[in-house]
Amino acid sequence: MRPLQQEIIKNLKVDSTMKPKDAFRRSVNFVKAYLTKFPFLESVVLGISGGQDSTLAGYICQTAVNELNEEIEQDKYRFIAVRLPYGAQADESDCMDALEFIQPSRVVRVNIKAAVDASEQSLKADFGEISEFVKGNTKARERMKLQFDIAAMSKGVVVGTDHAAEAVTGFYTKFGDGAADILPIYGLTKRQGRAILEMLDCPEHLYKKTPTADLESDRPQLPDEEALGVTYEAIDDYLEGKAVSEQDAETIEGWYVRTRHKRELPVTVFDDWWK
Repeated sequence: MRPLQQEIIKNLKVDSTMKPKDAFRRSVNFVKAYLTKFPFLESVVLGISGGQDSTLAGYICQTAVNELNEEIEQDKYRFIAVRLPYGAQADESDCMDALEFIQPSRVVRVNIKAAVDASEQSLKADFGEISEFVKGNTKARERMKLQFDIAAMSKGVVVGTDHAAEAVTGFYTKFGDGAADILPIYGLTKRQGRAILEMLDCPEHLYKKTPTADLESDRPQLPDEEALGVTYEAIDDYLEGKAVSEQDAETIEGWYVRTRHKRELPVTVFDDWWK
């Protein structure tokens, strides 16, 4: 195994032997423990995109909420699923299917288009036309801002969907979808997440659909794998300690090194990891 591969597997807490049932129970128990540790908390908040990761994290959160309410014989805790489209979302039907599968305590819908477009217009005067890449990151940050607003108004905690296959490449927006209070599926590979959803009898098209961040309007539904230059199959193999091609290994390690700043707290005058 490559030296950096060993380091990455350790740092990202990947356990290739973890069984779907055990991984699911670990995540549910984690959410329950966090909620009960802080008595002022009453809700968990998560944006639902219609993809594998938010579907899995959402189901975990709703399961945790259901179990807690049953244990205390009260209707104290809620899972708030948030829909945050930019105008009309191309895969809206998948989002509806995900919500049907999760059965959240509450669904909130906020269209972020007006806020994102207003920000874009404000910047144009000084910086000219804003690229779709920059605007895409603005969308991600607007979505997370709203989730924190909703959490603040509902005595809640914001849930993130970061997992090992995403963390290793840093394929998320810094302070956007990379921002959250708790990460219940952290350490899982993409295939482990699929296996859990399959175990839970999730509709197959939700965990077999092509992963996409879908942030750039000029390249809608751009597959993550195309943007990354490496497949999730190779990423998962790498994270599970298996041999992958030299090109795939170099691509994965290149992303890991370049995106370290996303996995660290803001750099202080006392930090030297960036040098």
